[in-house]
Amino acid sequence: MNKFIRNVFIFVLIIVFIMAFSSSYLSLSMDNLAYVLAIGIDKSDENSLQVSFQFSTTSSVTESGSTEKTPAILNSVKASSLSTAINLMNSYMGKEINMSHCKVIVFSEELASEGISNEIYTLINNTQIRPSANIIISKCNAKTYIEQTSPELESLISKYYEIFTNSSKYAGFLPDCTIGDFFNSLICYSCDPTALLGGLSSEDKNTDTSGYQDDYEVKANEFPVEGQNGSENVGVAVFSSDRLVGELNAIETIAFLNIKNKVNRFLISIPDPEDTSNYLDIYLTPEKATKIDVDTSNSSPFIKVNCKFTGRIYSMSANSKYLEDDVLKAISESCNHYLESVFTNYMYKVSKEFKADINAFGRHALRNFFTTEDYEKYNWLRKLSKLIF
Repeated sequence: MNKFIRNVFIFVLIIVFIMAFSSSYLSLSMDNLAYVLAIGIDKSDENSLQVSFQFSTTSSVTESGSTEKTPAILNSVKASSLSTAINLMNSYMGKEINMSHCKVIVFSEELASEGISNEIYTLINNTQIRPSANIIISKCNAKTYIEQTSPELESLISKYYEIFTNSSKYAGFLPDCTIGDFFNSLICYSCDPTALLGGLSSEDKNTDTSGYQDDYEVKANEFPVEGQNGSENVGVAVFSSDRLVGELNAIETIAFLNIKNKVNRFLISIPDPEDTSNYLDIYLTPEKATKIDVDTSNSSPFIKVNCKFTGRIYSMSANSKYLEDDVLKAISESCNHYLESVFTNYMYKVSKEFKADINAFGRHALRNFFTTEDYEKYNWLRKLSKLIF
């Protein structure tokens, strides 16, 4: 009897496995799916969108065993909504579109200025879109940005999309802004969203700079680097709710990332205390997490940001006295003064000009109120524009 029950159990188990794997094979075979690597969303006519889908292709392998770059497929469709565009592209491709490998979602600057909440909600509602997909606001047409993206060191563009934001940790010129973070900030009543700022790398752009600080005041479409990759990502796109309201350059992005504790080290140029006409390159490393205090006892809030860094002189000159204690102290004071001006100018620009809270200072202000109703009466985002410096 026990043997009979065991055989029945094994038979049922085999049937279950056959049914499970046969159905997934028929519907989810790789041969029946079209994998989307990037989505570009542009404004088309008055009430329509132009949505571009970049699909992956298999890489070709030469006789020597090296992998050659294979151009990705880029198709576009005009539709009244993003959902309709996906449906139309499904019909055109002849394969079911799968967006589980989508790494990048690009919005044009024109569309982002009008609001992108509908598109964000649609994408988040799609279970295939991963929260880790990066959001890019392109200063050019989103389709053009995707077309011009051609990584030099990666044979697969999907690999480039996966790692290109890593430099935020050791350079600080661009953030790692995902659709998950964007959505969380969009529905938050005490903070505002951000996105990467993208543009085109033009060979005929003027790359001459008049001083050391100009190197840190660049952003997308202005980056002084020439190469084969036709796109570039430098800076932050600042949103108030779902609308694009401004941009941050490289040094402002460094300040933004430091307050969020999202950078491991970064390089700055400060005035040389021994020679005012010269600048020193200093590599700074955050020593501990940034401490933020928000005082809302007055009608105008007061925000205190406490950052602590360890520095290393990265550039040296002949006959320098940088190892002497008094010179090192002067360099430290010059560095402190420079960083103070950078953070102050950054916070003034975001709060006064953009009227946005991209560093979520409102979350720190919440502790000053007993109830959510009291916080809402204070009207944090409006009071932020009256920030005391």
